[in-house]
Amino acid sequence: MTGATIAPTRQPGGGPREPADPYKGKWSTLSNTTLGMLMASIDASIVLISLPDIFRGIQLNPLTAGNTSYFLWMLMGYMLVTAVLVVSFGRLGDIFGRVRMYNMGFAIFTVFSVMLSVTWMHGSSAALFMIIMRVFQGVGGAFIMANSAAILTDAFPPEQRGLALGTNMVAAIAGSFIGLVLGGLLGPIDWRLVFLVSVPVGVVGTAWGIINLEDKGVRTPAKIDWLGNATFAIGLVALLVGVVYGIEPYDGHTMGWTNPLVLAGLIGGVVVLGLFAWIETKVAAPMFRIPLFRIRSFAAGNVASLMAALGRGGLMFILIIWLQGIWLPEHGYSFAQTPLWAGIFMLPLTGGFLLAGPLSGYLSDRFGARPFATGGMISAAVSFALLELLPINFSYIWFALLILLNGLAMGLFASPNRAAIMNSLPPGQRGQGSGMVSTTMNAAMVLSIGIFFTLIIVGLSADLPTALYNGLVVHGVPAAAAHKVADLPPTSSVFAAFLGYNPVQSLLGPSGALAHLTHAQSSFLTGRSFFPSLIAGPFSRGLHEALDFAAGACLVAAVASAMLGKQYFYQAPAAGPNTGPGPSSKATVPASSPVLVTAGRSEKVLAGTQSGPEDPSFASRGETAPTSGPV
Repeated sequence: MTGATIAPTRQPGGGPREPADPYKGKWSTLSNTTLGMLMASIDASIVLISLPDIFRGIQLNPLTAGNTSYFLWMLMGYMLVTAVLVVSFGRLGDIFGRVRMYNMGFAIFTVFSVMLSVTWMHGSSAALFMIIMRVFQGVGGAFIMANSAAILTDAFPPEQRGLALGTNMVAAIAGSFIGLVLGGLLGPIDWRLVFLVSVPVGVVGTAWGIINLEDKGVRTPAKIDWLGNATFAIGLVALLVGVVYGIEPYDGHTMGWTNPLVLAGLIGGVVVLGLFAWIETKVAAPMFRIPLFRIRSFAAGNVASLMAALGRGGLMFILIIWLQGIWLPEHGYSFAQTPLWAGIFMLPLTGGFLLAGPLSGYLSDRFGARPFATGGMISAAVSFALLELLPINFSYIWFALLILLNGLAMGLFASPNRAAIMNSLPPGQRGQGSGMVSTTMNAAMVLSIGIFFTLIIVGLSADLPTALYNGLVVHGVPAAAAHKVADLPPTSSVFAAFLGYNPVQSLLGPSGALAHLTHAQSSFLTGRSFFPSLIAGPFSRGLHEALDFAAGACLVAAVASAMLGKQYFYQAPAAGPNTGPGPSSKATVPASSPVLVTAGRSEKVLAGTQSGPEDPSFASRGETAPTSGPV
């Protein structure tokens, strides 16, 4: 099948003129949207490493009783907000224009980055102020994430979307790892730089977008689905807040999963989300069109994205604890230095994303997404299994090679997966479709942290209290003080290691026991070997369970990726036969059947394989399928 042809126009003098390129400015669009995604994703993770410097700057100890919630909300609030809002903001882009919503997100993000950097308060009031500012910063990030992929899909022809979306997707994922290094570098200089670094990028990106970005999407005027928006937000917030507070100890338990409020949030969130799905099938202009999941590429791609994010999201968290709590101190790094060096030693993971993402996106334009997405997830599962073979005190070269393999595998998957999803969507519904993909990924990241953290804590709680008590008593700590420390939930030790604090000093400091020990005893207990050797065994058990879960999630994602089907571009059904002569003629396609576009040919999609809502606006933009390359 050949694409729609554009008749050449004539200049005023009568000479022929080349038809206008509907994709003019696409590379500038890619540059701007990639910059936006990179900025938004960097800010999602930059606080992971810089939290110790931020809390010292506002003079708040996040490990004392009552302050843990500040730590958790500073850590996860941004991700929670973006997860909740991206679908709604994607729908707003469909209605009011994606570029307009994207530029507004850039501006909002920049304003609240400034507000974070000028925090003038101290203590709990400063923490609360910063959490609120992070929430509004997340609103800007949600506008960016919801619309960038849809803008790129509008701006690029089908045969180049894999490369474009791949570059954008890799920026989003790699940014989460780049943020670790930036946070480690900027935090020790001045914690305000952690937020201020985004401001020049935000100002340039906003001005560039307003001046240069052109909205080539199809707007679908509609009323806002307030009921759908409300039930989706309430359900997802309840579910994710339940996960956040499930991590905290509760009523003598090591974690909060038995807390009635947590259970109410989890169960109630699922019920309300089910109500949302029912509402969306009844309203005239739904926030999200549930029938989009009848498109096989969209449904399979979202399932694969969900499972991949579940496997990947907690990985970063676990690796940071492994490096900061055990490996780096045992190799001569002070606890205060570990946040920066953890980010540096994880650079091979980022490098793998950056290498594989654009390349796999380019290749998927020619050969389809299925082999690359499936192969990427299988390779990721293998990398998780191989990480289990490493001893806790590993040789770095093997660790670097395995996380490089994991980064390559995730990059191999991410670009083709996003391209397959976006190519399957009708133009008028790309905003909400892109938002659903981002919600799937961001919500899975929060869920993944909860799952991985729980598995690690379960592993620690079995043996760490006894080992900690015996170790402290042997080295001169009074039994009463040692018993009190050993009875603390393992989360105290994990949070201390994660924040780059000296765990033993943080645990024993309030009791005053260290002051009554000899200098040699105190130095040994707070040194670089006591705590890592103590925690290594219990941590190893939890680590193996977490890696097993990650490998299993990736294998499920591989199965879903294998169900993506042949290379597929949404093509609006033809209105009727083109009776004109020559190669531009088309066969009539029944209105009920979308078109599966393959390499240089087309065929009617079999019922039940690729189906979905129709959108005649696609053909009006002159989009055609690629005409070369095998499927």
